[in-house]
Amino acid sequence: MDGSAARASSSPSSSLSNYRVGKTLGIGAFGKVKLALHILTGIKVAIKILDRQSINVSEAEKVRREINNLRLFSHPHIVRLYEVIETRHKIYVVMEYMNAGELFDYITENGRLKEDEARHFFQQIISGVECCHLHMVVHRDLKPENLLLDLKRNIKIADFGLSNIMRDGHFLRTNCGSPNYAAPEVISKKLYAGPEVDIWSCGVILYALLCGRLPFDDDNLPGLCAKINNGVYTFPNHLSHGARDLISRILIVDPITRLSIPEIRQHPWFQLHIPRYLVTHSVTATYGTRKIEEDVVLEVAKMGFDVHKVIESLQNGMQNEATLTYYLLSDKRFSVHHNCLKNELVEPLIKAHDDHPEVYLRPLSADQRKWALGFQSQASPRETMTDVLKILHKLNVRWKEIGHYNMKCLWLPLLSSRPNDTLYDGPTQLNYNDDLDLSISCPSRVGVRLQNAVRFEIQLYKASEESYLLDLQMIHGPPFLFLEICAAFFASVVA
Repeated sequence: MDGSAARASSSPSSSLSNYRVGKTLGIGAFGKVKLALHILTGIKVAIKILDRQSINVSEAEKVRREINNLRLFSHPHIVRLYEVIETRHKIYVVMEYMNAGELFDYITENGRLKEDEARHFFQQIISGVECCHLHMVVHRDLKPENLLLDLKRNIKIADFGLSNIMRDGHFLRTNCGSPNYAAPEVISKKLYAGPEVDIWSCGVILYALLCGRLPFDDDNLPGLCAKINNGVYTFPNHLSHGARDLISRILIVDPITRLSIPEIRQHPWFQLHIPRYLVTHSVTATYGTRKIEEDVVLEVAKMGFDVHKVIESLQNGMQNEATLTYYLLSDKRFSVHHNCLKNELVEPLIKAHDDHPEVYLRPLSADQRKWALGFQSQASPRETMTDVLKILHKLNVRWKEIGHYNMKCLWLPLLSSRPNDTLYDGPTQLNYNDDLDLSISCPSRVGVRLQNAVRFEIQLYKASEESYLLDLQMIHGPPFLFLEICAAFFASVVA
């Protein structure tokens, strides 16, 4: 175990004093998984309880590997590791609790799924697996039993006990995982790089989702291995052409010609009804580098923690009770936001202007209470953002840089005619690099004027090899005023 990232205690009762441990969720090879309640926040977690005396050296290595690999991830479709608590006799692994069981049980209860539902699951699985590979981790045991669900039918990849780190120039050869989902090169004990064996397993999972059965199955292991090595399977008649094509290009015996994840992403069947947050692997960067949320820090402070120590612990990557509380509350809030995002589908936009650059208007669903607009450009990212910021400056919009191609913006229509270096009356000024949180930064005496403040975010995405999409997303403010500033922005773009 990595002692720097785990809390140590000699007493099991004291080590779990922050939790109220409940029923047993499952029993694995190394110990039990218990449902528990984090007392301070009231949030449910799953605690894997491992008995040190019953774990041999080989098994201890698997546990260590799973913990170290899980620490790498912060992704909406990979189960979250919150903390590891070690005592003399036990190891407690505190993880995110998924309250709707395994995907395996869902398939067993519902049989084959309709293609839209299967696609929904598959898109999330591919996004999570892609995150693993970007962190140089190969899972090696992807199967429906290791894919957990929440009540809103979101997938979380779990059980990294057989995972391993990929290193450039090095190959893996371990024969592991469930034979029904294992790639030909794995069961043949050939060398493999890593990603290609996870992709094969994803293809088997997609087949199981759409067909309600496995593509490769046999009563005895030699017969099963022969079918997998020969790539012998059949399609049911109900499958669409697109689904058949995607599966047949994943379940290719030769790993060299098997589809990669970028190629899967480009497949028309995969792209249909895809949520906007899953369009590219930027979801990994977006979810993995979330900034410290001030309102969550304040909520943690209300529970008795010193706000400065909370921020210091978060900035230094420390694991303690304060940061645990922060991440539990942050993930709870984030899951609500994510359930809105996952319904924001990428569909054909309504073209609003025929000149270059192309301008699009896309109203979102009423449930989201937000609007998004955007335009496409064939100029370079730097040129595009330079032109965009010139227009925002002209319109007296203030911004704060989050990334090179990502800005948080603020517009106060009642004060837009004032000099460019002053945002409102009062002793404090809000310049380009200041905090945009009006509830904290602005004097109370201008609260009436701030009711009309519009906060929005702009993000430049790569839409294709030759074009880029600038998306404008309203964060806070009257929708019609957001449309007003967008109209002014687009008028300047096409002028």
